[in-house]
Amino acid sequence: MDYLEPPWLNRAVFNRIVMAIGLGPVETLTAVKRVTKQPQKVPVTPVEVDGVKYLVSAYGQTQWAKNVRANPNVKLGHDEYIAAETPVGARKPIIDAYKAKVGRAVEKPFRQLPDEADHPVFALTAKN
Repeated sequence: MDYLEPPWLNRAVFNRIVMAIGLGPVETLTAVKRVTKQPQKVPVTPVEVDGVKYLVSAYGQTQWAKNVRANPNVKLGHDEYIAAETPVGARKPIIDAYKAKVGRAVEKPFRQLPDEADHPVFALTAKN
């Protein structure tokens, strides 16, 4: 699985602004970092398919995806979830829905990493 570094402007400026003001369909994902056990907060755009909420890693094997694999207890906004990775063979309709929702913003990473196996997808189940 490959990883694409998001553009500097996204990481340094845009992500912080989006999380602070809640722009568009973006929500803040809070995951526990693997080594430091500190919270990692990143903007994500969840997508719902057949009544299930999913997270898609457009840039491939990102740190947040690795962190969610290591500890599937996450928060999306203020809600707590358990994340389960979706098998590669079941990812296509989820990725298609994600690309339709997010649009042009993810065209380049999906062109550079065209295989569904390169994009971790996690189903979210609400914690009671």
